[in-house]
Amino acid sequence: MAISGMRALDKAALQLYHYVAIVIAGMGLFTDAYSLFSIVPVTYLIGRIYYNPQDGKPGMVPTALRAAVVSSALVGTIVGQFLFCFLGDRIGKKKVYGVTLLIIVLSSFNCGFSIGRTANYVIASLCFFRFFLGVGIGGDYPLSAVIMSEFANTERRGALVASVFSMQGFGILVSALVAMVVCRIFEVAQPSGKNAIFPHPPPSADLAWRIILMIGTIPAIFTFYSRMAMPETPRYTALVQGDMERAMVEARMVLDIDIDQLTNVTIPGRSILSDQYGIFSKRF
Repeated sequence: MAISGMRALDKAALQLYHYVAIVIAGMGLFTDAYSLFSIVPVTYLIGRIYYNPQDGKPGMVPTALRAAVVSSALVGTIVGQFLFCFLGDRIGKKKVYGVTLLIIVLSSFNCGFSIGRTANYVIASLCFFRFFLGVGIGGDYPLSAVIMSEFANTERRGALVASVFSMQGFGILVSALVAMVVCRIFEVAQPSGKNAIFPHPPPSADLAWRIILMIGTIPAIFTFYSRMAMPETPRYTALVQGDMERAMVEARMVLDIDIDQLTNVTIPGRSILSDQYGIFSKRF
């Protein structure tokens, strides 16, 4: 199968849509990192709200339960990577890319709306919703990298993919800043002294950790429409689906490239998927 026609994408100059793609894909990774790391200060808040102080220290979530809350999302990422990478190769990255972001947003909101006002119910609810949050994150990570790389040219591909993943650092930083600001607001809103939010927070402090978890979804919500509206990557359409005509249309929708170079591709009757091999095979 000749793939010389993809030379137009490989040699395309850096254009506006490349930066748009960074924002679209990057906001997903921003929310991923925010959701994964914001749980750390949240567990401290939950400990002070739902667990009694001991030995003169604020209440703490037991180590085993804290590990369960944190790791539930990581377990979900494993499931999400296998599931959405498979679906992305089979039915197209565009079709599942928006789904992963939707799962992340809904799961983050559900974490904030965790049922119950007792420790056991809150921890169980967080573990449940954070597992599905991890499923969405697991699909978003590889799809963001692949989509960005398939739109990028060879000269800037590494830099563009790195720019997308750099949003994780901003997500981690913002998660810490949001936690401090929200806690400070609740602290100022309460009487000073012994009645402050720490170490014996009032019932209204139960809102603090919920707000922290949900704020990170705001950037992702604003980019959801753009993610759903973006075209399928021309490489996938041409090389996997074997539809060169549609690949040319999709390429021209977002990039200013020389279509004549794309028409050099020859697509056989069979899809490239028929020549795949297993990950544990000798050929791999």
